[in-house]
Amino acid sequence: MSLPRQLRDESDFAQLPDDVPVFAHIADIQEKKGWSNYFMFLISVKTKGGGNYLIYRRYNQFYDLHATLEAQYGPESPNSTYRISLPIMPGKVYVGNKRNIAESRIPILNIYMKSLLSLPTRVLLDKDVRLFFYQTTDDKNTMPSGRLRRLRPPTRRVRSDSALIPNSERPRAEALYDFMGNHTLELSFSKGDLVYLLSRINTDWLEGTVHDCTGIFPQSYIKIIKDLPDKIVTISWLRCYLHREDRCEIRDIALEDDIKVKPSFQELLELIRKELPEEEEVVLNYRDDNGDMIRLLDDQDVGVMVSQSHRPPVRKTFIPWQLHLTHPDNFGVYEQCK
Repeated sequence: MSLPRQLRDESDFAQLPDDVPVFAHIADIQEKKGWSNYFMFLISVKTKGGGNYLIYRRYNQFYDLHATLEAQYGPESPNSTYRISLPIMPGKVYVGNKRNIAESRIPILNIYMKSLLSLPTRVLLDKDVRLFFYQTTDDKNTMPSGRLRRLRPPTRRVRSDSALIPNSERPRAEALYDFMGNHTLELSFSKGDLVYLLSRINTDWLEGTVHDCTGIFPQSYIKIIKDLPDKIVTISWLRCYLHREDRCEIRDIALEDDIKVKPSFQELLELIRKELPEEEEVVLNYRDDNGDMIRLLDDQDVGVMVSQSHRPPVRKTFIPWQLHLTHPDNFGVYEQCK
């Protein structure tokens, strides 16, 4: 069979419909503007019948799909007697540059999709898997903003800025074992090779170059001689004051994306419900320039709150404006002095 390491029988594979996806590869990323900027992954999907099309997915959609499959087929699933070993899904990242985060996820998500589409046919036919890889009308009508740079072969020359650094000063490692990459994005090397390090993908995988080829590889296969420098990251936090009848608690919410534009009222409400699911009933408020507590009811109120946020943030990494969260029937907070 053309697909490597298939876990399914060839006879089972032959019975699959022609429109079942059998291979997927991230072609590029595309930035979207909103209440906070985010990136979509442009995925090239190939079907058993030879079809090829593009879909657009956010990282959260990958994460939700994996959670659904874990609940259905995972080793601890109480809902099914059919359990399999699912591929590892990279966890959420709440700090760092958005573009760098998206770029670093590409090789990991490619490996995830490859492993997922190599599982038994029962998983390929799962409705949630089919829906994830299905080309929607929006997918068809969305034109790529770039030239799909990652559809080209990933092997490249050593980056020019790295080539200017003396070899003795470049981050590098010695290969402890042979590693034969089983994916076009993976770097192959032999025991004893000197691998120059370019970036850290996650705690287990690195990106590097050897013999003018670049790719990712597991850290367990190498011995680091000179490590990569630590990256300085910026954290974006939204400070919230949760008012209860007998006390006030501070809740700082970490945001995956820097806030560039004014949020809508609904976006703020959904953020709080997501981050504080234990608070079934909560309303949003802010303190105006006079110290009075003002309840937020619509987008106009949010605009006033943001425009009045002249105070300096708690720290550089905190958003200037703050939210006060109260129970809908707790009117005492509106009578308190500033």
